[in-house]
Amino acid sequence: MVSEGKKRVWEDYQKEIADDHYFYVRSCIRQTFFPGSETAFLRIMRNDLGKDVFEDARHTTCTGIGYHTDIVPLETTMTIIARHFALMTEAGYTNIIPSCVTSFGLYTEVLDTWKHFPEMEAKIRDYLWKATKKEFKVPENLVHTSDIIYKFRDQIKEKSKISLVNKKTGLPLKVVEHIGCHYAKMFPATGIGGAEFPSVLTGMIESWGGSVIDYPERRHCCGFGFRQYLVMANRGYSVSNSKKKFESMQPYQPDFIVANCPGCSMFLDRWQYTIAELEGITFDDKGMGIPVLTYEEMAGLVMGYSPWELGLQMHQVSVEPLLDKLGIAYKKEEKYLGAHGQNIGEPQKPQFLIV
Repeated sequence: MVSEGKKRVWEDYQKEIADDHYFYVRSCIRQTFFPGSETAFLRIMRNDLGKDVFEDARHTTCTGIGYHTDIVPLETTMTIIARHFALMTEAGYTNIIPSCVTSFGLYTEVLDTWKHFPEMEAKIRDYLWKATKKEFKVPENLVHTSDIIYKFRDQIKEKSKISLVNKKTGLPLKVVEHIGCHYAKMFPATGIGGAEFPSVLTGMIESWGGSVIDYPERRHCCGFGFRQYLVMANRGYSVSNSKKKFESMQPYQPDFIVANCPGCSMFLDRWQYTIAELEGITFDDKGMGIPVLTYEEMAGLVMGYSPWELGLQMHQVSVEPLLDKLGIAYKKEEKYLGAHGQNIGEPQKPQFLIV
């Protein structure tokens, strides 16, 4: 009886994920922080899995950061998102897959609002027509791009070149997975496994040979929080949130951290440098910090992609210790070379964090 009850509860937190024909929308901040992630996603989907993924160069920000900081009014945000849906409709697609969890959360919020207040949807349709002469159909399937990689995790495993295993010891790598707040905390039913037991990243990690660390602050916010970071006076709140997570995971000696949110992956990476400069500490035993990956970068490494083509040189915490554990060959001298072999410049050496 208990087992049957658990199965019914678990079914409530599953979701339909379309098999193909996706309208892809990029993240406005991910392209700046870790530009190789979205390229890796498209390469995996189109080249390795043979899926139809379309994107429109006319796509713009969803205004998520502006909306959540009370700068952009709700009706303006809804109209901009309605335009996104119109671009999808014009292209002949019905499945929309945003790269950013804030976009995913905001799309979900807008659709849920229209469901309960159809008069608001009618008003937005009128605004969109007056502004752009565009019309739209609501998406038939809305999922985050991490859901897509989760769905095809076994196919990726079949095509993989490496596993998340320490080549020297033969043991699974110990991985901290971090789920973006806007993925499932606002609308738990929209995340695979809900807010407390999301499996979207654990499913990838375990399928590809890694071991997931369960630690006390596993579901604690990364610290981004928009207002906590964008307002300079509040940034202490942001970095203290991240530090609380690092201190909680430190005793478990993780090999790396993986996140499904652009902001989370950036902050969990950058704040390690900040904390090292402020307090002279790191959260590993070698003074190099804990490498942080996006889920696309993790998938790309599993598929055998070059770490520098993935853009791992853009990370503040050096990834070389992780690459060594995975047995991935790389040339140190090529780390800061651009696509055409030009030197893109090396960052200054931090005072405490070893790079």
